[in-house]
Amino acid sequence: MVKLKVEKGEYIFKLENILKQKNISINKLMRETNTDFKVIKRLMLGDIVRFDIFVIARLCDYLECTIADIIEYMPNKNE
Repeated sequence: MVKLKVEKGEYIFKLENILKQKNISINKLMRETNTDFKVIKRLMLGDIVRFDIFVIARLCDYLECTIADIIEYMPNKNE
């Protein structure tokens, strides 16, 4: 799980946890979802600027999960 702080909260990237739980390698996910390796790594590391809804949908379909299982946004509690 990787946390990325932003102005009014933080994003939590949980793709790596899901892959470990389901025993799926990055290479297998890449092949099965036709998703570029770099895109998957960026989603795992929180090294992204924009979310591609089509990529997220493919990953959710394949992993049988929701967007919140992959990326979660938590606003600051004091805001």
